[in-house]
Parts: sequence; C-alpha cells; structure tokens
Amino acid sequence: MPENLPENLQCPCAGATLDKLLQPALLAVLMDGPLHGYELTRRIAEIPGFLDQSPDISGIYRILKSLENRGLITSSWDTPDHGRAKRLVEITPSGKECLQKWNLTLKNYCLSINSLHKIVKKKLQ
Repeated sequence: MPENLPENLQCPCAGATLDKLLQPALLAVLMDGPLHGYELTRRIAEIPGFLDQSPDISGIYRILKSLENRGLITSSWDTPDHGRAKRLVEITPSGKECLQKWNLTLKNYCLSINSLHKIVKKKLQ
C-alpha cells in the first residue's frame, strides 16, 4: 500500500495490509505471460481490493527480487533495437506451484474472513 495515502486509508481497518497479498497477485498476473515491471504494476492496480492505487514500484521490485531469489520467477533483459533495455519477468514452474498453494490459502482466508464478518455484523446490529 502506498505510504502517501491519507492516514485513514493506511489503517488496517481500511485494507492497508492488503499489500501483503502482492506476492500471489504478482504470480497470478504473470500466469498470463512475461511482463515488464511497470506493466506488472499497472495490472496489479486493476485488481479489486488494492484501492485502485498503483502499488509502490520500489516495493514491487523488492518483492520481485525476493520471488526470483526463491526461484518462483526468472528475469532477463529485454533489449529492443530502439529504446531502453527493460527487465522481463516470467513465472517458473515453482512459482506456479506456489500460486497453487496460495489458491488454497486464499480460499481458507476467505472462509475465515466471511465467518468473522458475520460475527462483527451481528454484534453491530
């Protein structure tokens, strides 16, 4: 979550901890094929729940470096004939396995969150 958000949107009660979900979001976006960092950031910002804010690009690159160190993605230089070279990021088979685990984890989170939401809603009535 960008730090430049108003203070009331940085509170966990406003979803400020959703940046912890950037790892599965990045892996999911990369399932569509290799991408450059700025395109990854743009696609992440389109995912509902990230408050329509582009994640901090330096944070994205830190997570990408961590994912690469863990063998979940690879990166290579894309050097076009014209323009600057850019890093091209691609998910690995290990990254796909990790995303499978995230899928189950997210499903369980949803069940827990839905149960907690029902309790909170009932207490507030």
